[in-house]
Amino acid sequence: MASQKAEQPARSDRLASALCAVGLGESRDIAWVSGGETLGYAMFCRESDQLIANSFDMDIGLTHIALPVTNLRASLAFYAKYAAMQVVHRRPQQDQDSLEVAWLSDLTRPFVLVLVETAEMESPLGPFAHLGVACASRAALDALCDEARREGCLRDEPTDMGGPAGYLAALSDPDGHTLELSFGQDTTAAVERAK
Repeated sequence: MASQKAEQPARSDRLASALCAVGLGESRDIAWVSGGETLGYAMFCRESDQLIANSFDMDIGLTHIALPVTNLRASLAFYAKYAAMQVVHRRPQQDQDSLEVAWLSDLTRPFVLVLVETAEMESPLGPFAHLGVACASRAALDALCDEARREGCLRDEPTDMGGPAGYLAALSDPDGHTLELSFGQDTTAAVERAK
């Protein structure tokens, strides 16, 4: 696709200001790039004139869900143990340095769980509203439920609901958000059929 630089000063200034605010704009030049019907930006290093980032590589679609948590350390341990998630980004909150934000991923797709530390919990996700995590087998789900039962965070015992829900159980995270563990929910096939 042929690209050409196009002047978009008002939008470019806003983008440059936003990038400077997060520490990305001091030594960068922003150029607007037009390719067919698409308008985006390209960010170049002033010293080397190399492309650093562009909006054409940005994620589209559902990228995250954000949950408030009162104890980030406990929540990170919970989601590492029960959802096989790891921290992919962590920083202090912009308005309160004493509180943090962490992005977690299971590294299977470009989707993150954003945990935002807060002083108190107002409305946990649940009891039916939930995050859903697929397990590799019934045995793996049962092992996680055994551990959750010992730790007092198993909300609903494993149950075979049949297709399409499959074999599932519900846990409570440290703030009362509901995490569903499942085996046999074929979301991939449903999405592929819909394409």
